[in-house]
Amino acid sequence: MVLAIWGRETDFGRYTLPYDALRVMATQAYVGRRKDQYRNEFILALRILGQGAVTRRDMRASWAGATGLTQFLPSEYYSHGVDLDGDGRVDIWHSVPDALASAAQQLVNKGWQRDLRWAYEVRPPAKIDCTIAVPEVTKPIGAWLREGYVLARPQQLSANELAQPASLLQPEGIYGPSFLTTKNYFVIKEYNFSDLYVLFVGHLSERMTSSASFVTPWSASKQLRSHDVEAMQQGLTRLGFYKDKVDGKAGMLTRSAVGAFQKARGLKLDCWPSAALLRAIGGS
Repeated sequence: MVLAIWGRETDFGRYTLPYDALRVMATQAYVGRRKDQYRNEFILALRILGQGAVTRRDMRASWAGATGLTQFLPSEYYSHGVDLDGDGRVDIWHSVPDALASAAQQLVNKGWQRDLRWAYEVRPPAKIDCTIAVPEVTKPIGAWLREGYVLARPQQLSANELAQPASLLQPEGIYGPSFLTTKNYFVIKEYNFSDLYVLFVGHLSERMTSSASFVTPWSASKQLRSHDVEAMQQGLTRLGFYKDKVDGKAGMLTRSAVGAFQKARGLKLDCWPSAALLRAIGGS
């Protein structure tokens, strides 16, 4: 998993992050949405430079200020940094041992459980209420299987695995692959909040030891643009189906709210934000 994170963040060190980290954090602290957070990150970045852990020239960052081979914010550097190569400093910019150990430490500090898979791909029952695909609906994996969910790749699970709590994830509504996600899924999500990020690194980690792809293919369903998803979220909020932030991202709660609207209006239940659904919400 740590190797997959490294691959996703900087192509195993081959990709050079494009921005001056200090300028990014100063800009975010001045005009960004999380000014207080980035004021603190800016001060900690100055501290890192002042301690000589890295030069400003080598302290490159993403647009959000994450820096190093496995992309840490300065606060994460101080919370999770590990000097694995034993040279007396935590160097996540040049030392692969330090960067990977720091990424591993961050996962552990956020609750990573050894010998627990991140997710299991499943085939859901034919008649599924896709509105339950939210973290709040959690059951032991064994209970999901008894309710008709089938492991996409038949395998014998141990009693411990069957007892593990999991929630359903359907990132493409009823159309693409479905997953039972464990606690470790949400640990990775704390590393990066995007579900697509977690699916990417989780799947990449598995492809390192197996050539098998997901059993259920992604469909060719068209995705709405962010401003259309925002309009949909605003409409669902107005109608009382959505209570989260309006951000233009069709995440778990948005898809569940879409499904709740579809159920209430007698529409096809697929939990997928489409142009036709946006028109239906706008006309309600």
